[in-house]
Amino acid sequence: MRLRDLREDHDLTQKALADYLHIRQNTYSQYETGQRQIPVETLVRLALYYDTSVDYLLGLTAEQRPYPREKKIANLNK
Repeated sequence: MRLRDLREDHDLTQKALADYLHIRQNTYSQYETGQRQIPVETLVRLALYYDTSVDYLLGLTAEQRPYPREKKIANLNK
């Protein structure tokens, strides 16, 4: 549910995020609905994109603010 909320809060379409992640829109839709597990690499890219933590995306914390990041990890967002 958090994926959809974040996407809508940023006025993005599923297609736009799918393009960013280099996947099909249908695959991204399945991530949002829980029909498909999100690969770790994709979770990291989404956390960097939304400037949040993977824990927040997974619903493990209500804190949306990200943890401090290593410089080499921040470069994955490119």
